[in-house]
Amino acid sequence: MLRIRGPQHSTRPDTVAAEEPLEIRLAGTPLAVTMRTPGDDFDLVHGFLATEGVIAGHDDVAGLRYCDSVDADGRNTYNVVDVDLAPGVPVPDTGLERNFYTSSSCGVCGKASIDAIRTRTSYDVAADGARVPLEVLLALPDRLRAEQQVFEKTGGLHAAGLFTAAGELGALREDVGRHNAVDKVIGDAVREGRLPLAGHVLMVSGRASFELTQKAAMAGIPVLAAVSAPSSLAVELAREVGITLVGFLRGDGCNVYTHQDRIVLPEVG
Repeated sequence: MLRIRGPQHSTRPDTVAAEEPLEIRLAGTPLAVTMRTPGDDFDLVHGFLATEGVIAGHDDVAGLRYCDSVDADGRNTYNVVDVDLAPGVPVPDTGLERNFYTSSSCGVCGKASIDAIRTRTSYDVAADGARVPLEVLLALPDRLRAEQQVFEKTGGLHAAGLFTAAGELGALREDVGRHNAVDKVIGDAVREGRLPLAGHVLMVSGRASFELTQKAAMAGIPVLAAVSAPSSLAVELAREVGITLVGFLRGDGCNVYTHQDRIVLPEVG
């Protein structure tokens, strides 16, 4: 690459984040294609299926495997995963009106309408009694960034971290897509049978979108925090399902948009 910094010009190699398509199939039938950073693909698949309401937990998956998708040189690309649902688990409608296609640059691509993705969670998030001290909340962005190993090399990845209310990191995943990073974190919990994720905080780099709020609700996560802004639909959904939505979490401040009672403020004076 050509590196330009004011009057200084130089050429040098650079490291960029990998991005490749992943096709998800159910018993050989294509269900979804998402652009992602290769790695933790089985977590991604489990998280995607859970947050879209296809499965309720690990027991709903009988098996999954990489298919023999090959490149021009005959090498396996590891870009197709086929999933076998457990007996009795209904197969979702894969018609055009319910198109799961997503991309790394936008979360809610290809959905027929907002109603098509307002999947109802099985968990009573509003009843979650989690309480997060403000000092713990304010420390999460630095904790997240400190664990982003690939970001330090490329500067091109989003991250999602799952923390306890006491600030202990349970899992962190990186990906070119914000929604993929969240699916990978949730998928890790699905595979270990830890849903619902009551009492946890989902910390994301970037903004808080409607889709990320829905994914938190589907996993039973009571607090969603982002370093940037939430969307209006994210605020609306968080208020509806009982999620504490935090935006602009950086430095010594943040905005708490919904269900503020979960944040424990320090005593004044």
